[in-house]
Amino acid sequence: MSNNRVLRVKNLNVRYQTQQGPVHAVNDVSFDVFQDEVFGIAGESGCGKSTLIRALMRLLPDSAEVTANEITLSGQNLESMPERRFREEVLWSKMSLVPQSAMNSLNPVYRVGNQIMEAIQAHSSKTNAQARERTAHLFDIVGLQPDLMDNYPHEFSGGMRQRAMIAMSLALDPGLIIMDEPTTGLDVLVQERILRRIREIREEISSSIILITHDIAVIAEMSDRIAVMYGGYFMEQATAIDLFETPSHPYTLGLKNAFPSIRRKGQELISIPGSPPTLIGECKGCPFWERCPFSVEHCSNETPAIEKLAQYHEVRCFRHKDTPQLRELASKKGTWLSLD
Repeated sequence: MSNNRVLRVKNLNVRYQTQQGPVHAVNDVSFDVFQDEVFGIAGESGCGKSTLIRALMRLLPDSAEVTANEITLSGQNLESMPERRFREEVLWSKMSLVPQSAMNSLNPVYRVGNQIMEAIQAHSSKTNAQARERTAHLFDIVGLQPDLMDNYPHEFSGGMRQRAMIAMSLALDPGLIIMDEPTTGLDVLVQERILRRIREIREEISSSIILITHDIAVIAEMSDRIAVMYGGYFMEQATAIDLFETPSHPYTLGLKNAFPSIRRKGQELISIPGSPPTLIGECKGCPFWERCPFSVEHCSNETPAIEKLAQYHEVRCFRHKDTPQLRELASKKGTWLSLD
C-alpha cells in the first residue's frame, strides 16, 4: 500500500439543528486515503455515510454545523479555504463526486454530452472542440459509445446514466473520486457491469476512490481498506482482508454473520436484533451498546476511544482485548437471540 497520502481527516463532527434537538450525524471521525487505493465505508442506512462525504464536498445545508481538527487534500488545507476558492480549485479538478441516485442527477432537458462538456469548460480553458473530444474519450473509458453524447438522459438506461455520471466525475482527472452508493437501484447484472467497469477504470487512472455503500459484497470486492460506520462513528477500520478474517468489533462480527459465504454452504445467516439509534440529543456511551450482546456497564455511559490493533487496524470498543472469545460467541445464533 502506498504511503503517499491523498486525503487526511481528523476528528470530523457534523451536527444538525432540528426542532427535536441536535442530530449528531457524524462523530469524531478520522481516516486517511492513500494514493491509488479504494477506501470503503460500510454501514446501515442512516449511520452518517452520506453526511460524511457531503461534509467533505461542502454540500450540506445551512442547518449543518461542521467541525474538524484537520481536513487536507494532497497537503492542501481545505478546512480554512474560502468557499469560492474551494469550488474553483478543488471541486471536479481535485475531488469529484458520483452522488447517490446518480441515475437521476442528470438534467433531463440537456444532452448528456453537453452536461459533461459544461463541467470541463467551467473548470478549464478548453475550447468547445477540445471539451467535446475529452467527453468522447470519457464515454469510451466508461464503456459508452461516443455517438451517444448527443442523446438525452431519458434515452439512456439506468446503467448507462450511472456510467455517464462516472464519466463526469473523471472529467478533470481528480486525485480523489467519491462514489456514494454507485450501484443502488440497479439490477444485479447491471451492478456487476458497473463494478467491473470501475475496476477497469481504476487500472487506467491514478485516482483514489472513496466507496460508500451498505452492500457488504460490493465493499469486500472493491476495497483495499474498509471503515465500518455505525451511529455516526467509525467503529472499526482495517484492510479488507483483516476486516473479514479477523474482525474485532461486535458490530462487525454481527455484519459478518449476516453475510453469506461460499466457503460455508448451508450456513444459517444471523441478523442483528434491534434498530439503529436515532442520533437525536446528547451522544452518551457506545452507540451500539443496546444491540450488543457483549456490552458491559460502562458501555452505556462512556464512549470508547479508538484502539490501534495493527498498522491499519483500529477499533472503538472497550472489549477489544476479548476479541478471540467474542468471535467464537458471535458465531452462535443464541448469543444474539438473548437480546430479544
